[in-house]
Amino acid sequence: MDTRKLLGRGWSLPLAPDRTGRLVYEDGPEKVRQAIGIVLQTEPGERLMRPDFGCGLRRFLMKPNTTATRALIQREVERALANWEPRIRLESVGVTPGEDPALVLVTIAYVQVLDGRRDNLVYPFYLE
Repeated sequence: MDTRKLLGRGWSLPLAPDRTGRLVYEDGPEKVRQAIGIVLQTEPGERLMRPDFGCGLRRFLMKPNTTATRALIQREVERALANWEPRIRLESVGVTPGEDPALVLVTIAYVQVLDGRRDNLVYPFYLE
């Protein structure tokens, strides 16, 4: 079984041509990572045909980098990924302060449902 096909194939984002002028494609685990980023970067209401799609992180802009804010961000990320990324099963979501006072680091650990492969990523999010 080719798990890369099962995990998806599509344009690499951001869209950019390769050396030959063709669009770059991604598939497999990298496509799943890109899809997670799309969920986190999209605001609900931004997509006309799917108004509920997205995470809603922008509402945390200009909020203080406190334990309470980080807990709300964690809950929102967990909710959005559970709703919009069926190819993964979340193991954990952690939100910690970054070196910059306005930065939080969202650490996401997950298992790809189709092949059991574990992966993780860190999504930096600036509150200002």
